[in-house]
Amino acid sequence: MSLKKIAEMTGVSTSTVSRVLNNVSSTCASKEVRDKIFAAAREIGYQPNESARKLRNSADNTTAERHVSIVLARIKTLEADPFFYELFRELEIALFQNSILIDHIIYAEETLSQDVSKSNGVLILGRCSRKLFEQIMAASKNVIAIWRNSMDFDVDEVVCDGRNAAELAMRHLISLGHKNIAYIGDCSYESRYIGYCNSLIHNNIPINYDWIKQTDQTGESGSLAFRELLEQSNDFSAVFCANDITAISVLGELKEKRRQIKRKISVISIDNIEESQDTSPYLTTINIPRKEMAHMAVTLLLDRINKGHSENIRIEFPCRIVNRDSCYPFNENNERRPL
Repeated sequence: MSLKKIAEMTGVSTSTVSRVLNNVSSTCASKEVRDKIFAAAREIGYQPNESARKLRNSADNTTAERHVSIVLARIKTLEADPFFYELFRELEIALFQNSILIDHIIYAEETLSQDVSKSNGVLILGRCSRKLFEQIMAASKNVIAIWRNSMDFDVDEVVCDGRNAAELAMRHLISLGHKNIAYIGDCSYESRYIGYCNSLIHNNIPINYDWIKQTDQTGESGSLAFRELLEQSNDFSAVFCANDITAISVLGELKEKRRQIKRKISVISIDNIEESQDTSPYLTTINIPRKEMAHMAVTLLLDRINKGHSENIRIEFPCRIVNRDSCYPFNENNERRPL
């Protein structure tokens, strides 16, 4: 039994393996245990469906086996970005549930380091360069891309618009009375930054470029950017962070400097990663529906493999606000005193 074999390989119970592979709950096992279980499942070619396993092991039906390659176009390791880590896990679960095996996992590069031509299809996670995309398309005609915004590429896409997510976050802050809103994130014509600027312009709020901090959207750069904001200005009342990791680092800085900072600063971000539920205060964020996006990507891939469609399809999922505790109504009488 595959679950038993994985349990033996990882030193956990079969029930834990089942809960992890069926995505029962993110709290059913630690991240380290989940990583071991998924790695073992890939190693043995785990397939949950009994008939699929029999088909795979039949000498007469080996051609029915399906394989895919996954290109993580924006990161060099899964640990580098919790959003893509969680999206990858949802994708892996969807592949397991459809009895699809993973040939290669390829990280951010300008050229393909693995031959994906023998895979039945390729899934791209995150925005990639045109050069890399053309190499992928030359190797496979069954390609599905999962990214925040539609790109001018000839490919099936599953998206959740980053600009819409940013505008939703900004509407929430503005509805609470905030006008002095800082931004921490990528500013290189990035959709979330565009959404931030558009929201200010739409609401006749001047853009203060001293409150805009370019980062690589890691926790370390987020902390540094927020410290610079505090040193340069006492006037902003809220911070919109481009992703949760940045926002979590900002909340950490606020907690560390709570005696110096004389009033509450609202913090909001995008992604709704698991860690955003464990912050203090709990982080208000915009949910990107990773599970649904992964499921739809696999559905589109299977349909294209089976020649169910030939025209490109773009499916856009809506985002929603997860209103927790890190945003507060603006109080004009509660002015910041000098640090």
